[in-house]
Amino acid sequence: MPKASVTRLIDQRKDKLIDFVLDIEKYPEFIPFCNSSKVYERNDDGQITNIIADLTIGKGPFKDTFKSDVKYIKKDDLIHVVNIGGPLKFLENNWKFQDKGNWMNGYRTEVIFDIDFEIENKFLNIVMTKSFQYGLDKIADAFQKRAESIK
Repeated sequence: MPKASVTRLIDQRKDKLIDFVLDIEKYPEFIPFCNSSKVYERNDDGQITNIIADLTIGKGPFKDTFKSDVKYIKKDDLIHVVNIGGPLKFLENNWKFQDKGNWMNGYRTEVIFDIDFEIENKFLNIVMTKSFQYGLDKIADAFQKRAESIK
């Protein structure tokens, strides 16, 4: 299974970054190869925000839709995502956020993104394993660029 991790130090407040990552409807505006997104359900009980959403990813005839269960666990500043539908056999990813600055020396947040997944198609799984870190870095670049532009 492809596994990867990326860590970025982003010039932005932690709470704004968390809101930004949870704003799934805007992903097609800046994520490479993200064609559309749809949120079906969003619930917040004060401790956990739960979102059920689709992302359609790909280019040309190579597109697919992935349904995910997204949980933001507030006390841990953690967003946990699992696959609940689509072409993946397995998907799990985590976003972790840590303050690294403040109003005096500038807001900065360390964001750690870990992902582990397996595609049903064994050939595609091999191809993805070879190029996945490159693609993840491109997506992380897009997130960071957009996040640092938030006011």
